[in-house]
Formats: sequence, structure tokens, C-alpha cells
Amino acid sequence: MKGRSKKPCLQVTAGLIWKQGRVLIAKRPKGKHLEGFWEFPGGKREEGENLKDCLEREIEEELGVKVKAVEELLTVEHEYENKVVSLHVFHCTRLEGEPKGLQAQEIRWVEPAGLGKFTFPPPDEKVIEFLLYEEAFKRVR
Repeated sequence: MKGRSKKPCLQVTAGLIWKQGRVLIAKRPKGKHLEGFWEFPGGKREEGENLKDCLEREIEEELGVKVKAVEELLTVEHEYENKVVSLHVFHCTRLEGEPKGLQAQEIRWVEPAGLGKFTFPPPDEKVIEFLLYEEAFKRVR
């Protein structure tokens, strides 16, 4: 995004957590930016924190489950009116616990083909395109 904007740039992580062919999504709680939208769980990186540690911390804080951020799958950049978000998406494995919405957010396990029924922020929509492409690619291999 060179020279594109002088807006603050936030480094944000999201995790793809799977269970029996379904991916975990969470609804953004009231009072948060984009409240009511669905998202892949994660959050903002803190000063000095690496992206994997950020994601593992955020998921434990929000969902009460320990995960390992295994591999970064893609990065999506999106410019909002007042900020730029760089979303780093990781494949995660669950280490322990069952996810629960610790911040009163609704969570669901959804097959990739069903993600279109939910409203996601623009960066997450790019993640869905990636997932659907990957699913289609697996079928033709």
C-alpha cells in the first residue's frame, strides 16, 4: 500500500479453525467496529508481538480455546474511511478446549459453501473467496 494513505495501519490476525469440515466464525459484539458482522476469530496485534502469538492470544481471550497458528495462508489489505487494515490469515490447529463466546459473541461452525449466508467485513470476504477456491481446487485434483 505504498503511498496510498496516511491513515493508521492496523495489523490484524484471523484464524481458520476447523472441525469436521466446518470452519469457526464469530459475530462481532455490540459496541465494536462493524458490530453484527461475522468474522474469522482473531484480533489486533499488540506492540512488539509477532502475528502467531497475537492470534493465539486473541483466540484464547475471545473463545477460551488454545490453538496453534500453524501457517499463514494469505494477507488481505483493506482501506476503511479512517484506517487501513492488514489482515493476516492463519491455518490453526486446536490444542485444547471447546470454543465459547467469552465476550457474549455468537459463534458457529459453518461449511465453506455456507459462508455466503452471513455478512462479513470486506477483508473477510476475500478470505471466503480464497476458501471457496481452495475447496473447488481440491475437488478437481
